[in-house]
Amino acid sequence: MARWCAAQGWPVHPLAPGRKTPAGNCDACRTPGHTHRGCGCVAAGRWCHGFHAATLNHDRVKQWWGAHPGLGVGIACGPARLVVLDIDAHEHPLPHRDRLLPGIDISPDVDLTGLANGFHTIGVLAALRGAVTPADDESTLRVRTPSGGLHVWYRARPGHRWQCSTGSGTRALAWQVDVRAHGGYIVAPGTVTEAGAYRAVGTVRAPAPLPDWLARELERTGHLPPAAVPSPRPVPPRARQAVLAAGGGQDGAVRLLAALLAEVAACAAAPEGAGFSEKLNRAAYTAGGLVAAGRLDGTEAERLLRETAQLARPGQQRRHEAIIRSGVNAGTLRPLHSEGRA
Repeated sequence: MARWCAAQGWPVHPLAPGRKTPAGNCDACRTPGHTHRGCGCVAAGRWCHGFHAATLNHDRVKQWWGAHPGLGVGIACGPARLVVLDIDAHEHPLPHRDRLLPGIDISPDVDLTGLANGFHTIGVLAALRGAVTPADDESTLRVRTPSGGLHVWYRARPGHRWQCSTGSGTRALAWQVDVRAHGGYIVAPGTVTEAGAYRAVGTVRAPAPLPDWLARELERTGHLPPAAVPSPRPVPPRARQAVLAAGGGQDGAVRLLAALLAEVAACAAAPEGAGFSEKLNRAAYTAGGLVAAGRLDGTEAERLLRETAQLARPGQQRRHEAIIRSGVNAGTLRPLHSEGRA
């Protein structure tokens, strides 16, 4: 299995026999304060420091697993350009509704009866975005875990350095759904632990490209690191002018929307990241609430949203339309009668 994974271009490293954790470090690497930086163990043929030791070298792979066939196989997700959703089905108490889908408000009127694990939360998120849940995505590699969970593998597009949510303490896509990407590893299918085997589901053995809607959700939830965003560039004058024209000298409803459009327009300062999807969605949601309350013309609101989005992210009209339509539709359910909450 290690050779097969390496042949796919996925750097591999050993896992401890019967476990899903990396094989142990040598005595020197166990010294307090010692890190993988500057360590010569990998060059010396040792597997210290977990996924930092991952390799595609055929001779190294043969050496490690040839001498220790009981080792499991881990894959360094970042160098492999993999983004893997780790969907859990643990029996834990349901958290507060604001932690189920971070950044998405779930009204107290919504009945959460029956929602119990990550399969449910990722399914709800996909439904909100009009997409198929990754758990049912037969176009990509999916791996059943011994605990009843599921790993859904996707291939990251070049130029996107997605980060793990596991261990970050701040990033989260959905309750009981972890993201494995740069800074982490995933257990390869075929690995056997004391709890059971990691088994591929169906016939597909290759990761599909990361779906656009899921990429937007990962960006919205902070899985694109600031380091991946080029140095700021000035907000184009046309974007500033569009926002000023929207709010200058108008009533409170338009000024409220203009303030949110200003945040969207500011995303023009960075070609990636900057929370563009979340900011456009928030502006569209507010516009929908203002329209529903009779405080703003629907046609004019959508025109302002489209123009500002186009200035901030040129050439992405289909993406803009999907975000605007979703946000406006959700906002119309919560009329905004004042500049506070609906």
